[in-house]
Amino acid sequence: MIEHNKRLKFALFGNLYQEKKAVAVQKFLAIAEQHNVDIAIQRNFHEFLVNNLQIAVPECEIIENDDFCADFVVCMGGDGTFLNVAARVREKQIPIIGFNTGRLGFLASFSPENIEETVSDICKGNFTVNNHTVLHATTKGQELGGIPFALNEVAVLKHDISSMISIHTSIDGEYLTTYMADGLIIGTPTGSTAYSLSVGGPIVVPEGNIITLTPVAPHSLNMRPIVLTDKSEVELTVQSRSGSFLVAVDGRSQSYPDNVVISIKKADYDVKVVTKRGQSFFSTLRRKMMWGADSRG
Repeated sequence: MIEHNKRLKFALFGNLYQEKKAVAVQKFLAIAEQHNVDIAIQRNFHEFLVNNLQIAVPECEIIENDDFCADFVVCMGGDGTFLNVAARVREKQIPIIGFNTGRLGFLASFSPENIEETVSDICKGNFTVNNHTVLHATTKGQELGGIPFALNEVAVLKHDISSMISIHTSIDGEYLTTYMADGLIIGTPTGSTAYSLSVGGPIVVPEGNIITLTPVAPHSLNMRPIVLTDKSEVELTVQSRSGSFLVAVDGRSQSYPDNVVISIKKADYDVKVVTKRGQSFFSTLRRKMMWGADSRG
């Protein structure tokens, strides 16, 4: 809970490849200054703003690595940037405010056009924080590289040039099935509108305490998505003709040899996402998915 009249501190992160965000960042910095908000900026993003976008950034704290603290984290970019920022926040439990300068933007839900209103609402305490489930992936036999936490999904996938893979799947120690497919997506409710959706997975409300298993291009047509309680632990062993496969954790992928056992379960922390008070998941879904729009021209 933010104390009333407390001077707030925002930690600013952003996409390093979107030149068009210059106006939005300048506007955010100016409005934050008007509201007496302290700013800390991640070093690479600060250098991008100064050197590439030629923005006159006011004096501020520079964030090195993941060593930072703040009342809120501000993310300038799309959902991909949001996922990267969430992986850096991790168990700090700092609420994340996403300004969508990308495309679809389910996670980065605030519009750059409404920066002034959003910052004002945050300073007044007029906002909602939603908790989003995170998955934790571990391996037996080989250390899992990178950040093993996923806000959207953990996916095991074939290499681009490989034939389909065999994914031996167990739930809480009980054998389920062997998926013969291009891959398998283990997704959170948040991730239900991401990769999982594109291969026929169900859309899940963010508050749903579940994990979904969605096969990618399964060889058998009777392989369908499965919904599990988020207390379940999923264990996977993969075999392929190439002798290796990919593990993608929120899109951060690495190659592993066959027969490495991968365990996936709910992490012991959630990611906190700031939304506008009164904003519903269903209204966002209708708008983003353009349900009800007449496409006949």
